[in-house]
Amino acid sequence: MNEARQHRFQPPKGAADLLLIRHGETQAAVRGQNFPMVEGQGDPALHPDGEVQAVAVGERLRGEDISAIYVTTMRRTHQTAAPLAGHLNLEPSVERDLREIFLGDWDGGEYRFRAAENDPAIQRAKERQEWGEIPGAETTAAFQARVRAGLLRIASAHPDELVAVVVHGGVIAAALALATNTPAFTFIGAENGSISRLVVRGEQMILRGFNDVSHLRG
Repeated sequence: MNEARQHRFQPPKGAADLLLIRHGETQAAVRGQNFPMVEGQGDPALHPDGEVQAVAVGERLRGEDISAIYVTTMRRTHQTAAPLAGHLNLEPSVERDLREIFLGDWDGGEYRFRAAENDPAIQRAKERQEWGEIPGAETTAAFQARVRAGLLRIASAHPDELVAVVVHGGVIAAALALATNTPAFTFIGAENGSISRLVVRGEQMILRGFNDVSHLRG
């Protein structure tokens, strides 16, 4: 051997390459008016800006060799996936365990107002990395456990394939914290319409990208 090139990452044999797409921006919350609910959780539709973001995601990924598309039980993920599904002629599958964090008494839109007001419970949640500080909310441990189960289920069904998974900001944060063994809220803040990348093989998760929004600029 006369020369050696730098290493280029290749997913391990049998791994699934998951593109974690955050849904587009949703409708604004309005005081005194809950969002429509599904299984006790707020289910707002996309805002017109979110629809534009969904189109941009579809354009960005239409040339990729994507084998499957997954969405959650919430319509914002279905709406975000629709342009890409149309380009690829794929019917999205539902993975229920990847639905957003259950926010208990504050689900349906109230959480947004509480966050804007920096409610003490939200301060405690951030300090302790614990969603359960919110009244009636799912605990961080329970949330991460179901997110992990959902991701591993998808990965086991798609070895050596590229898969688009349209999910929620909290789910992306949970998934990437699990992959990197970092505090639970480390990756909170993925933008609407962003793309993160997680390579999963068996129990192993490898973070390969976070919050790519290059397709949303311009």
